[in-house]
Amino acid sequence: MRLAFTLGLLITGFSAMAQPDTIDTRLVPYIDEPAMDDARWQVPDSNAVLIVVEEMPAFPGGMPALSAYMSEHLKYPKEALKMRVEGRVFMQFVVEKDGSVSNAEVIRGIGYGCDEEALRVLRAMPAWKPGQQGGMPVRVRYSLPIRFKLTD
Repeated sequence: MRLAFTLGLLITGFSAMAQPDTIDTRLVPYIDEPAMDDARWQVPDSNAVLIVVEEMPAFPGGMPALSAYMSEHLKYPKEALKMRVEGRVFMQFVVEKDGSVSNAEVIRGIGYGCDEEALRVLRAMPAWKPGQQGGMPVRVRYSLPIRFKLTD
């Protein structure tokens, strides 16, 4: 598939080079800014869980504060320590309209108690600043990798 894409660019590039007086608009990046009345940007059903919104949810204090929260509250599971397990637990959850975290689940885990520990800490998080769509708070699905790394 990558080869087909590359060949397409080469063919387009050569055709543009063959006609230097014309501009091939397929090669010019163009971003169409949606109008606010565009259906993609309207506030959806009040119970819908969105993935991308105008203003994404934010942990209080931003990403540095989220990292500090995780470092302070995550406890390395005894089984993982014993087996010297390291890796990332990929979590998914919903930031509700009030900023609370719900529907926390492990998408891809590493086992040895790390998945359960990640869930425990995630469920105990303080409220986030909720996502916004059309100036209204909305429910947003959020993904978060949690890294378990041993230090010497």
